[in-house]
Amino acid sequence: MKDNNELAVNSELAVNSEGKKQVPLRLSATLWKELVAWAEQDFRSLNGQIEFLLSEAVKKRKNK
Repeated sequence: MKDNNELAVNSELAVNSEGKKQVPLRLSATLWKELVAWAEQDFRSLNGQIEFLLSEAVKKRKNK
């Protein structure tokens, strides 16, 4: 588990010109391949697919 200092640094990530935070993400090779295939089916980039899936999960959680 990460210590609180590292979490504090990560919560203040730089915002790019589009107003989005850049977040480093580690994925298993298997999950990465599955997400790439899914993104291609949906005509999205891998980043766009991950952002879409996270947005949908947050919406679903809020509606509970």
